Amino acid sequence: MSPSVPPPLDRPHFIGIGGAGMSGIAKILAQRGARVAGSDARESETAAALRALGATVHIGHAAAHLAPDATAVVVSSAIRDDNPELAAARARGLPVVHRSDALAALMTGTRPIAVAGTHGKTTTTSMLAVALTGLGLDPSYAIGGDLDAPGSNAHHGGGEIFVAEADESDRSFHTYDPEVAVVLNVELDHHANYASLEEIHDSFVTFVGKVRPGGTLVVSADQPGAVELTRRVRAAGRPLRIVTVGEAAGADVRVTRITPHGLTSEVAVVLDGRPLAFTVSVPGRHYALNAVAALAAGVALGVPAEELAGAIAAYTGVKRRLQLKGEAAGVQVIDSYAHHPTEMTADLEAIRAAAGEGGRVLVVFQPHLFSRTRELGAEMGRALALADASLVLEIYPAREDPIPGVTSALIVAAARAAGADVTPEPDREAVAEAVAGMAKPGDLVLTMGAGDVTDLGPRILARLGS
Repeated sequence: MSPSVPPPLDRPHFIGIGGAGMSGIAKILAQRGARVAGSDARESETAAALRALGATVHIGHAAAHLAPDATAVVVSSAIRDDNPELAAARARGLPVVHRSDALAALMTGTRPIAVAGTHGKTTTTSMLAVALTGLGLDPSYAIGGDLDAPGSNAHHGGGEIFVAEADESDRSFHTYDPEVAVVLNVELDHHANYASLEEIHDSFVTFVGKVRPGGTLVVSADQPGAVELTRRVRAAGRPLRIVTVGEAAGADVRVTRITPHGLTSEVAVVLDGRPLAFTVSVPGRHYALNAVAALAAGVALGVPAEELAGAIAAYTGVKRRLQLKGEAAGVQVIDSYAHHPTEMTADLEAIRAAAGEGGRVLVVFQPHLFSRTRELGAEMGRALALADASLVLEIYPAREDPIPGVTSALIVAAARAAGADVTPEPDREAVAEAVAGMAKPGDLVLTMGAGDVTDLGPRILARLGS
């Protein structure tokens, strides 16, 4: 066993190995020499990418998939107690390791940057991974989305830096002890795990409390929840350096200008009293601010600011984060992972700016989770008022069971009350035809949501092209 494989993860079995977070950890372990196996509900490009690294990937869940010599089973919070592989592991007395504990073990002996926030984590982590790699620093990284190809969400690098997306949804980010923690925003979400915004604040305070002594917190100076977090951390007297970033007048890394240029932006900042300008190769103010947070985090580890700023320009996006899927009949189809009202608003504003004169923004929105729709459906509907027209699909349940009375009709009603042109579309198979009937040359079509709405982009393009 390679010394870089932490016990008992030398022969791990991952339940749900195809998931974004799980597959990244499996990939790093395989690259370090572990004999990785696992299962997933369905075949995928990610499963194929893991097999190419030597991993054994079963499709479907069955106790027989657990190898006789497995040393541990890795699970995420999405795995239910009645999963047959989990039951078999417990019957055998095998260690059951949460995904976050496995990732924390992989960070041992490195200089970790942990990127947290209710949204923007994947983009900011990806910007850092791409920029540090471009500078020849060969970081390890674990991201909640693929950079450019299936399986590109993680890498075991030879350098000392480890960049990781830190997930607050189930409090698993309390496991990490980063040298640099990044907090982009603090908002109410994940209603199945948090009863209030106060609970979320407590959770982020705990996360920041895990920063290594002498480490750094990079935190937004603009977003109210992040500002409140900074106040609480300062009041607690944590032994760490705080670097605030944003457009606020008192920010330590102050953004003085964001100039959109179609699907890119030019960003000007003042850092350590010196002006610095660089390009962000993805559209939207929120992505520009993510890039500034990435810049501050890298500088906190000693990477020269000018070099890092230039390298950030090489980041051209991550799958599902305003990803251009193609163009047909003069219509561009773009995929957005946005599923929280703040994300929806930010992406719609970015696309509105990119559409220019005469181009309309058409949205195919799929709500994600019954609990989120119950709590935030009205805000989702109001966000859709930023589009010229929208189709709203049925709720994507993911890990949840239905909640009586909670349907996408809540969003449709709120959208109409806000003056939006919105149409419910319960039949996914009818979406491509409906969009083709609406779209005109110069329009931008956004497939939006965290579920399988992403699969509709290619279908829409095919129908437009026909």
